[in-house]
Amino acid sequence: MEKFFKLKEHNTTVRTEIMAGLTTFFAMVYILMVNAGMFANPFGDGTNVLGVSYGAIYIATAISAVIGTLLIGLLSNLPLAQASGMGLNAFFVYTVCVGFGLSYANALVLVLIDGIVFILLTVTGLRKQIFEAIPDAVRKTIPAGIGLFIAFLGLQNAGIVAKDASTGVTLGSFNLLAGSWADIMPLVVTIVAFLAICIMAKKKVKGAVLFGILGGAALYYLLGLTTGMYDTFTITMESPVEAFKAFGSEAFGKVFTEGFDFSAYTAAHGTANLVLTICTTALAFCMVDMFDTLGTLYGACSRGGMLTQDGKVPNMDKAMLADAVATTTGAICGTSTVTTFVESASGVAEGGRTGLTSIVTGILFFIAMFLSPIAQLVPGCATAAALVYVGVLMVGCVKDIDWNAIEISVPAFLTMAMMPFTYNISYGIAFGLLSYVVINLFTGKAKSIKVGTWVITILFAAMLLLTH
Repeated sequence: MEKFFKLKEHNTTVRTEIMAGLTTFFAMVYILMVNAGMFANPFGDGTNVLGVSYGAIYIATAISAVIGTLLIGLLSNLPLAQASGMGLNAFFVYTVCVGFGLSYANALVLVLIDGIVFILLTVTGLRKQIFEAIPDAVRKTIPAGIGLFIAFLGLQNAGIVAKDASTGVTLGSFNLLAGSWADIMPLVVTIVAFLAICIMAKKKVKGAVLFGILGGAALYYLLGLTTGMYDTFTITMESPVEAFKAFGSEAFGKVFTEGFDFSAYTAAHGTANLVLTICTTALAFCMVDMFDTLGTLYGACSRGGMLTQDGKVPNMDKAMLADAVATTTGAICGTSTVTTFVESASGVAEGGRTGLTSIVTGILFFIAMFLSPIAQLVPGCATAAALVYVGVLMVGCVKDIDWNAIEISVPAFLTMAMMPFTYNISYGIAFGLLSYVVINLFTGKAKSIKVGTWVITILFAAMLLLTH
């Protein structure tokens, strides 16, 4: 391990790396439950819109996390971990499948394209050119917009934000006189679990998100004694084998066996619409994945003092390649885009400095793969708290925006706000780019708009004009 990971050179030890790997795992293991719940029960009402089960996605998420995390550790020797990205999974479920009407298998094709394109961009060096084509005003607020979107989804799934016929949305009812305690209790559990996560995070408790989910689940079942829930409550504990069977029949390889059959979508929307949808959606997947990964790499390495003398991430191309291969693998397994997790910074803060941290995290994800029956007992109101908290973490990037400069603040605001307002991540990016180009064009700054920015903006404009 010393020769391969160069522990002494990075001023670390095996024990430190193991502890860092444990910390990273506990900080991000919630993705197994949250991702599976989002795919199998996207609206929190038991409706299986995508036609894929909790167990199947749980296994798909775990396998892709194992492969991605081991790859980034072995190829780049960085203490980072990967799994199905928050925000990208919401884009997959709520925008591509529910919004655009593509099937689960069709959407996996777009993730596969994302992975393959990402591999080519990394190998050829074009990744840097595309990255530089996105204005800072848009680039920096993409994570914030996704964070607001995720938090909005969590609040909806918990019932704290409810549908309203006149205003669209409203606050869920906490009125004991007008409603029943059985309906209000899950809302209370979400709020308590969320605040518990915040308090533990403030006290620097490792694995605060996971402990918040587990604590919320325990509180839910405890308060169930006061609601009469157990009068009709039954628990069916399937063996992990059932989850693997569901994975094999419902998720693995669906991208090849069913994904390329777009006949149902073409019949409803036309061939031209399909082509534009594939191009623009794949582009959105690539951009969000790319910027999320780049941001996490810089942020985590900067926090751990691992940047090179000229301020660059060591072995960045290898880390990006690991991310691209993991995304391709994730599509084959049946889950959304795999990306480097911001929670990896928790392991770095614990002292992780090499790929050995990633190897430990990957091994733990492999073990967790066999715990799917237990994970299914976690109620949606508990995982909703995690969604809201992750949203909080992702909004911090707005501090870097110059809100006094209109040509910056307007694209930044539209990028961030249109994602939750339109229930669509790609629309946020589209409005951000369009406003950036138009404002700069008519204020005498047309020369500052890069050719790549024009190309991407035109693609998004075509998406809005021809597919919505």
